[in-house]
Amino acid sequence: MDIVFIQGLKIDCVIGIYDWERKIRQDIILDIEMGFDILPASKTDHIDQTLDYKAVSKRLIDFVKNSEFQLVETLAQRICEIILNEFNVEQVKLTLDKGKAVTGAQGVGVIITRHKNG
Repeated sequence: MDIVFIQGLKIDCVIGIYDWERKIRQDIILDIEMGFDILPASKTDHIDQTLDYKAVSKRLIDFVKNSEFQLVETLAQRICEIILNEFNVEQVKLTLDKGKAVTGAQGVGVIITRHKNG
């Protein structure tokens, strides 16, 4: 399985469980690895044969900016569902970093892997 990736995609959104978090926008950073067969694209050299990471990025930016989840776990799951269901990806590994949400930590968040069929 080949991997198409997006690294360091920064998006601002409302995320968090505390009252003060519900009133501000915070940056999250996404690292995404998507399992996709790039062989057809390598033979035709045509964008229609591959996974368009710009289209994936635009879709996720729109979704995340308009979301207001409390938990990063919920947001991460929804992002993976979009990628799997809308972009013909077989598997996705997502790292969602909420940044410096914990004093002294460089980053906090979740890493999840999901597959199209379970």
